Amino acid sequence: MSTLLSQVDAICSRFPEVNQRLSHGSPGWFVRDKKNFVMLWDGGHHDHDFPHLWVASSLEEQAALIASNPAVFFRPPYVGHRGWVGVRLDGKVDWAEIGELCEEAYRMVAPKTLSARLDRD
Repeated sequence: MSTLLSQVDAICSRFPEVNQRLSHGSPGWFVRDKKNFVMLWDGGHHDHDFPHLWVASSLEEQAALIASNPAVFFRPPYVGHRGWVGVRLDGKVDWAEIGELCEEAYRMVAPKTLSARLDRD
């Protein structure tokens, strides 16, 4: 789990005004310590006995991702109805894709001024 935590933190911490803290017993990344956009779970959570992420997304993107690869993507409990998507991390992980998903999640919850900073940097 520490390797996964390091890798996800390296991705999410590069976004403006993001901090990582525990939420519901698992690491989460927040914009301005208020809006959560990524959660990392080590498994054993709600019938998902494998490490995985929950990433903020739209319902349309969630449906497209799950349809494209249901072995990797799934609808997570509690937040899936809002469009969040689950991503399995127990196989070969495409870290470039994880980076893109995390950036899209950040842009969904970050104020426009922060997203604009991301574009400039």
